[in-house]
Amino acid sequence: MPRIIPESELIINPDGSVFHLHLRPDQLTDRIILVGDPSRVDMVASFFDTKTFEVQSREFHTIGGTYKGKPIMCLSHGIGPDNIDIVITELDALANVDFKTREVREQTRSLTMVRIGTSGALQPELTLGTPVIAEKAIGFDGVLNYYAGRNSVADLDFEHALCEHTDWNPLWAKPYVVNADADLVEQIGRDDMVRGNTISAVGFYGPQGREVRLHLANPDLNSRIEKFEHNGRKITNYEMESAPLQGLGRLMGHRCMTVCSIIANRFNTTANPNYKDGIRSLVETVLERI
Repeated sequence: MPRIIPESELIINPDGSVFHLHLRPDQLTDRIILVGDPSRVDMVASFFDTKTFEVQSREFHTIGGTYKGKPIMCLSHGIGPDNIDIVITELDALANVDFKTREVREQTRSLTMVRIGTSGALQPELTLGTPVIAEKAIGFDGVLNYYAGRNSVADLDFEHALCEHTDWNPLWAKPYVVNADADLVEQIGRDDMVRGNTISAVGFYGPQGREVRLHLANPDLNSRIEKFEHNGRKITNYEMESAPLQGLGRLMGHRCMTVCSIIANRFNTTANPNYKDGIRSLVETVLERI
């Protein structure tokens, strides 16, 4: 018998749209560009040939249309891993739950999702403007740890080595490490993109080692991370969403990856606040290749 999702577990709005995103199943496309900033959706959609719909709900802004004949949509997820849990779960429900009967479909639909973001580098050779693919995403947020099957999609050896090397604080969520979809990385990435090991932090300030007024519980964490190597590869950069995207995507059967433009280098304390031209160029590249 098909599984039926109770109303309390998946809220469907009176207009037939999913609770947070306010999208209907008929609006969903197989190719999805994800961005953090709701205003960036307009920039991405400026490249579209056609625009068929636009929906705004909280930080979730979506424009659907076509790019060179390909149906596509751009959706903003806001900031942080908790938002990714909402976005990916609701996109998957749109694809794989019958909203009229609440039955989980027997034939599953796989989506292709590429997140385009900004990031801070942890290695000196990563210059400002470099696009870095999160070939491995390292979740410091703990989101994936709430789901069954977590270990089946995680790189457990990497996790263990990282915890040992950093003397991981037991008060924090246990890190998880998840690969991006390998075929999608090959499709999007060329010689113009670095393959990285990317941390998804649970916050922007203390969780990424920034000290403003409050002192850090483990002030040497970043220096330990910068020196860590696994199978000859170092951790390259910080951001906040790639690990839950790739982890939940793998559990649900979707093709997911993140590529970020480096707008700051934490190692040599440089930053570029005028990064939008670089992001625009990266968006155009991803649209061509997705």
